[in-house]
Amino acid sequence: MKFNLQKSGIEVQEIYRNTSTPILYEIALRHEKGTAISDNGALLVYSGEKTGRSPKDKRIVRHLDSENNIDWGDINIELDEHTFMVNRERAIDYLNTCERLFVVDAYAGWDTDYQLKVRIICTRAYHALFMQNMLIMPTEEQLADFGAPDYVIYNGGSFPANRFTSKMTSKTSIDLHLEQKEIVILGTQYAGEMKKGIFSVMNYLMPLKQVLPMHCSSNVGTKGDVSLLFGLSGTGKTTLSADPNRKLIGDDEHCWTEKGVFNIEGGCYAKAIDLSPENEPDIYNAIRFGTVLENVVYDKNTRKVDYRDTSITQNTRASYPIHYIDNIQKPCLAGHPNHVIFLTCDAFGILPPVSRLSPEQASYHFISGYTAKVAGTEMGVTEPIATFSACFGAAFMMWHPNKYASLLANKIKKHQSSAWLVNTGWTGGAYGTGSRIKLAYTRAIIHAIQNGDLEKVTTTIDPEFGFAVPVSCPGVPAKLLQPRKTWADKNKFEVIKEKLIRLFQDNFKQFESQVSLEISEASPKLGTSMSI
Repeated sequence: MKFNLQKSGIEVQEIYRNTSTPILYEIALRHEKGTAISDNGALLVYSGEKTGRSPKDKRIVRHLDSENNIDWGDINIELDEHTFMVNRERAIDYLNTCERLFVVDAYAGWDTDYQLKVRIICTRAYHALFMQNMLIMPTEEQLADFGAPDYVIYNGGSFPANRFTSKMTSKTSIDLHLEQKEIVILGTQYAGEMKKGIFSVMNYLMPLKQVLPMHCSSNVGTKGDVSLLFGLSGTGKTTLSADPNRKLIGDDEHCWTEKGVFNIEGGCYAKAIDLSPENEPDIYNAIRFGTVLENVVYDKNTRKVDYRDTSITQNTRASYPIHYIDNIQKPCLAGHPNHVIFLTCDAFGILPPVSRLSPEQASYHFISGYTAKVAGTEMGVTEPIATFSACFGAAFMMWHPNKYASLLANKIKKHQSSAWLVNTGWTGGAYGTGSRIKLAYTRAIIHAIQNGDLEKVTTTIDPEFGFAVPVSCPGVPAKLLQPRKTWADKNKFEVIKEKLIRLFQDNFKQFESQVSLEISEASPKLGTSMSI
């Protein structure tokens, strides 16, 4: 029986459902502007005006069944049901004008006890291939019995929202209706909106089942020991999780259940900026036939990609199935984490390369989600800029951050997981004076955590931050582990450290009223002797 979408109000006859990669390539090359094949077989695509997510255009329908669970504000912006239905009809009307449509029916979540059946309805072969890479694809037998999906995404992103519709702030709108179990996309062709839309859904649903959804990478060692690596962009989350001595569980989205950890996705979505076989061999080798390369610049004759060229966007990306990585854990799930690692790129040069956290400190740093980026040079500013993103993924967290932090603290205590803060940023001074911590040292630290080597060494307590700092680590100079000792100007170190502590404190004020006293007290303190 021919597949149709009539139950969704869509009458288009030419529908490609879970279509093979070669056919999607053919359609994209014939009909989608800016599409080509790279010299190594990847599909080169252009997402149009939007080359990244539009967080200010994301809306959630306010409904009696869920409104008390959502942390409403600048991230979770409310939308009324009538406006959602207006946008939904606009998207369906547009889909009905298309000559052909694509449907992806697949799963989110490798643990079948928590798995979602997801349906994507879209207008571009590029979007279909992207989601077939990012979701867990059913077998032919599973597809035959797929039935009604749990959630549907209507991607009418090639058509704009009406700016004069209530609550619209631009021609872009990404609307989530939890009770109707639908997402509507208008005014953006950036494929990451579909991926993160599903992650947002999981971030809402999983805490209802006492499951912790996490924006992190994960891998497992030969003895079954599991590590989680949290971190914002530029901290090394993807790089450090791709370890030839450990199997990759996933690079971005996971859940921690009563049984252990599972990957939400069936693929990886890696940044491609400055990609090279020397620095990122696993990712570089995964770019081949079936991989989607977004918004990269390439030679028009040779089709060779220039990963250093960011003239289209800094956010160049590669989407590929997880089995394109050689050393993976499949199915993508494992036991309880032994190690929870928060990665931060501290461009102030204050935080130690590694420090151990108590469960309460882990919750504090999880809620804070700190990193520091180097300021842009266009205005001559060279001082670092602190960035805080709650739970290392504030844009996708729908409950108050304390909900996720409490789940994390409980699971760390119950399963006796160790928690660590690892600085992949600067030492010997802030950016412009000091130097970036060598990747080899950071890898040695991660290996020492995973091998249990740091359980045995002496630590000192940082008097302001309160965490335990190891005095030695295999493969790392001892002096490097004590930040103050690496600075030539010790007084300057104290001044910058005080500045960083105040940034932490100021950021955390927004959370203090809803977190436990134990977590609040894990905040760094001023007025003590700065001796480390």
